[in-house]
Amino acid sequence: RPDAGALHGGGHPAARPRGGKDLQALRGRLRADRPLVAGAHKYCFYGWQNATMSRNNPDFPGITTPQQLYDILSTIWCRKTCAPRMQKDWSEDNRTLGQCSITAFLVQDIYGGKVFGIPLADGSIHCYNEVNGQKFDLTSEQFAPGSISYTEDPEQFREVHFRKQEKYERYLYLKEQLNRYLRQK
Repeated sequence: RPDAGALHGGGHPAARPRGGKDLQALRGRLRADRPLVAGAHKYCFYGWQNATMSRNNPDFPGITTPQQLYDILSTIWCRKTCAPRMQKDWSEDNRTLGQCSITAFLVQDIYGGKVFGIPLADGSIHCYNEVNGQKFDLTSEQFAPGSISYTEDPEQFREVHFRKQEKYERYLYLKEQLNRYLRQK
């Protein structure tokens, strides 16, 4: 199974490896412990090596690669952008927790492509992106490596996800904070 990235903090409460082990007990590396590769970050999000698409979207000036977007979002993700049911578990060490759908739809705004969803044990869906045949998941670090699989997952649609007003508001807030960051640069 593909490596879902390094686990930060306690991990996603709904993720369970096939053996039923509770991922809450697992701990991973902090973002600051990431080694450098050729003078750049060694990213831990799923698919970072193949997320080579570049887009110069005039609505998001200065963002060309998913890695650049990840770096910026890492400074923006917060308890307020986290899914309400996970906010009590959100921490600076686990910034990607509860950020998947709003991030995946923001990625879609910038790069196009499709959003897919992995059904989790608690009945929720974990969202990720596919652009030009390349799958990547900017929020995979909330899971233990190998605990989720990125194959044959159903496509997700913002019209369905954003029926939840709180989710739509979190998406708008994330997008607003990204635009604010870009204007300040």
